[in-house]
Amino acid sequence: MGSMMADFDLNLVRTFVLLYETRSVTATAESMHVTQPTISYSLQKLRRRFDDELFRRAKGGLEPTTTARELYEPLREALASIDSTVSGTVSFDPATAHTTFTLCLSDLGELSLLPLLMAALPTRAPGVTLTVRPLDVVNAADQLGRGEIDAFIASPLLDSPRIARIPLFAEGYVGMVADNHPRLRGGAISMADLAAERHIAVFGPTGHDGPRKALAAHGLLDRVALEVTRFAALPYLVQRGDLVAMVPRNAAEVFAGTHPVRLVELPLDIEPAQVSIYTRHAHARSPGQRWLVEFMHELLAAPRD
Repeated sequence: MGSMMADFDLNLVRTFVLLYETRSVTATAESMHVTQPTISYSLQKLRRRFDDELFRRAKGGLEPTTTARELYEPLREALASIDSTVSGTVSFDPATAHTTFTLCLSDLGELSLLPLLMAALPTRAPGVTLTVRPLDVVNAADQLGRGEIDAFIASPLLDSPRIARIPLFAEGYVGMVADNHPRLRGGAISMADLAAERHIAVFGPTGHDGPRKALAAHGLLDRVALEVTRFAALPYLVQRGDLVAMVPRNAAEVFAGTHPVRLVELPLDIEPAQVSIYTRHAHARSPGQRWLVEFMHELLAAPRD
């Protein structure tokens, strides 16, 4: 790879890596601050250099060939090494910057994580504002590549070479019931009582499938009386009845502070959710995006108060 980089235009390497990650000539041109014809011309040079088509047009954007897939990782690593060496020449000053970052968060992220970020912004980066969009796990990687969002926080473990994963914390679960539940008392629930009660399950691409799997493992799926798509609905559904919900602990503590609900320890072993920041690889991040990721990691990574 060293000899290849020695006689290879660095801009061509960057073009190839960004095309692979964004799957878009338009997004690559915007990232490199050049025109689309410039990217198309560079792609032609890359094709001649490697004697391969590299990318084909497909319904979801550019589809890399086998050769492109083999080239991506070594070229990305080489580019990241170079960029890390020179990154200090361009900086982002949060104290004076005036910019907006776009994040994707789930309803849980908006409830338990976003307040921590917003509380710190006025003193850390007074000119920075945030736009938050609903988390679309299926398309979030493409949104990152196209530059539509700067980062997203999710619990599903996404394994894509096109995006970087930065772990934040593992989050366990707690039971949530109405404060005046007609049968359940105290701060814990037994397995027998859990099996006798009716449950709410959250169903969807949120990554929080641990509770449902635990119920299934104990043959209790028939005790699920209601399935919903968002955790934010749970306190409203629990507070006036006898349903039991299994909720990520951070969000549950928020709910307990704002609704007449009570948290109870569960008798099940539930696999914790692995919450992470997902963003573009370091070589493709702007100075502002590098600051944003560091800012979020500092505030949100375990241990947190």
